[in-house]
Amino acid sequence: MTAPLEVATSDRAAPAAPDVAIIGAGPCGLFQVFELGLLGMTAYLFDSLKTVGGQCSELYPEKPIYDIPALPVCGAQELVDRLMQQISPFNPRFHLGSEVTALTRLESGRFRVANADGVEVEVGAVVIAAGLGAFQPRKLAIPGYEPFDGTAIQYKVTSQAALAGKRVLIFGGGDSALDWTVALADKAASVTLVHRRAEFRGAHATVVRMQELQAAGCVRFIEGVGESVLADGGQFRGIRIKGGDGAMHDVEADQALVFFGLHPKLGPIAEWGLQLERKAIAVDTEKFQTSVPGIFAVGDINTYPGKKKLILSGFHEAALAAFGIQHHIYPAKKQFLQYTTTSPVMHKRLGVPD
Repeated sequence: MTAPLEVATSDRAAPAAPDVAIIGAGPCGLFQVFELGLLGMTAYLFDSLKTVGGQCSELYPEKPIYDIPALPVCGAQELVDRLMQQISPFNPRFHLGSEVTALTRLESGRFRVANADGVEVEVGAVVIAAGLGAFQPRKLAIPGYEPFDGTAIQYKVTSQAALAGKRVLIFGGGDSALDWTVALADKAASVTLVHRRAEFRGAHATVVRMQELQAAGCVRFIEGVGESVLADGGQFRGIRIKGGDGAMHDVEADQALVFFGLHPKLGPIAEWGLQLERKAIAVDTEKFQTSVPGIFAVGDINTYPGKKKLILSGFHEAALAAFGIQHHIYPAKKQFLQYTTTSPVMHKRLGVPD
């Protein structure tokens, strides 16, 4: 049982603020700005990361995404850039690089949101779009890794071009590891994939393609785990792999890419009195409101029957949440579904020329 959300008795002044605070500036948080803007509402966005984009920008900016409607293929960072362009007419304000530490319900029914840098804002509603919460990539914690962590050992690909002609060692058995194994097979000097077992968690088609590349000699696969870093005179040489049969393989490499997933942590969100189910926030499916009226949750942070952790699902949630938020803040206002193709009001809000 979680404690109820704290209600403040003080009305101390807070800076003038727009209608909604959005916690999380990943794709779903950014699209929430757009849907709110269409309904005439403005937003602040808070994120603990120093840049917008969430996991798309932080972990796999060059990873291709294939299930965004009308975009047959779109790079993760490209998607973020397109969303930023899409929401530009609504002039959202961003507070980045500092975790939201407090969410307080005021006696008026409004909310005060504060981050670790001391920024406070008072709003009529809050949207939590924090993805997996505060997250850190799971490390390749083997002897000798510390001096190369973040340099020769990376947990995301920021530049595919920088890996051209390099000897690349990839760890993991999920989509990211398999996607990059396939993507780099014809660009890197060599690609070695290491996974603790011969079964993979990634998409079947990608697994098949990786196995085809392996059979053609374009990719090497080792069933095993990292044993220790190989170094010479402070220079990274590669990693010793312990095979499933106990045999040791010294794999020389210029770059190691590790895709073991994330350590998801709700952080302060867990203390805000919201109904949680398995470290996710329970919401309804009408307006994606949490157990606390006025607080909504969209994207990977929420849960409900039939939940699918897909970006496109989060976009749908943001659209319905916007109508729920409008009704919560302006209950007397009649709601009309207007279309961006024909509505003069929508055109004005989007800055479409007459």
